Amino acid sequence: MTAVPEVDVREMRKPDKHPAIFARYAALPVGAAFVLVNDHDPQHLHEEFEADHAGSYDWEYLNRETRDWRIKITKLASTPLPRVLVDTGAVTDDTTGATWRLQARERDLDSNIIALAPGQRIDAHAGPDLDVLIHVLAGNGRLTTELTTLDLEPGALVWLPRRSHRQFTAGPDGLRYLTVHQRRQALVLNPPR
Repeated sequence: MTAVPEVDVREMRKPDKHPAIFARYAALPVGAAFVLVNDHDPQHLHEEFEADHAGSYDWEYLNRETRDWRIKITKLASTPLPRVLVDTGAVTDDTTGATWRLQARERDLDSNIIALAPGQRIDAHAGPDLDVLIHVLAGNGRLTTELTTLDLEPGALVWLPRRSHRQFTAGPDGLRYLTVHQRRQALVLNPPR
C-alpha cells in the first residue's frame, strides 16, 4: 500500500496556507490524495472546497488533536462538477442589492441576483467594459438607455453591451434580476458623460 503524502502547513504564514493547499490539490491526479496537517480545524478551507469543488473531492478527518489536525483530501473528479447553485425562485428575501453571488473562486464568470425595492433605482451610469446579460426573475420595472426606455417583466432576457448607458427603476412590485458577465476585478459605475 502506498503511503499518502502529507502537506504540513502548521509553520507556514497564514496567507500562504490556502494557496499552497489548493495548488497541491490541483496537481493531484484523479483518485490520489494527500493528508493535510494543521494546528486547528480548517473549517474556512473546507467551506472554500465546498464552494469550488462540491461533490468532486472527499474530506476525511483522521486526527483531531490540539496542534495536530489531520485531514485526508482525495480528488474524485478531474474538474469541479456541474451543479445547481441556487433556486432563483427561492431567493425572495426582503433585502435589496445583491442577494446572491456566485462564490466559486476559480471561475471565468460573475453572477449576482440583484433586488430593488418598489420605486428604488440604480442611477444612470455607463456600464463596465464588458457585456452583461440580465434575466428578469420577478417584479417589474424600466431600463432607461441613452435613447429609449425598455419595460422589464419576468422572463425578459436583456443584453447590456459593454459601456452602454443604463438606469434601472423598479416598478410597484419591486424588481429582481440575475446578472451574468465575464469575471472582473471590481464593479465601477461611471456616470454618463
